Amino acid sequence: MRSAVFWSVTLIAAAVLVPFAITNRATVSLRLWPLPFLLEAPVYLLVLLTLLTGSCIGAAYVWIAGHWSRRDLRRRRRRVEALERELAATQARLTDQTDRLELQSPSDHEKHRDPARLTLS
Repeated sequence: MRSAVFWSVTLIAAAVLVPFAITNRATVSLRLWPLPFLLEAPVYLLVLLTLLTGSCIGAAYVWIAGHWSRRDLRRRRRRVEALERELAATQARLTDQTDRLELQSPSDHEKHRDPARLTLS
């Protein structure tokens, strides 16, 4: 599903960007004010580089903003794993106790019974 969405968005973007690049081949001069450089490049290259730069900045922002969610997820995952280990240990102890009670003779069960709970019929 994710792959299909990725490829559909990629194909749509390519269908829009390729004609844009073909029709905007004129050269423009770009002066970076505090620097003494003059950059001459095609319009499509400057536009595509601007889009790429903005996408990278946006992706970095989302990745940094997701730090808290990822940290919380890691903590919860460790807690779930600890609780699963504890549950497995408790179930093993319960199984051992049940097995021991089944191996004891019925007279041993009577010894563990509370005399106050016994009633005469």
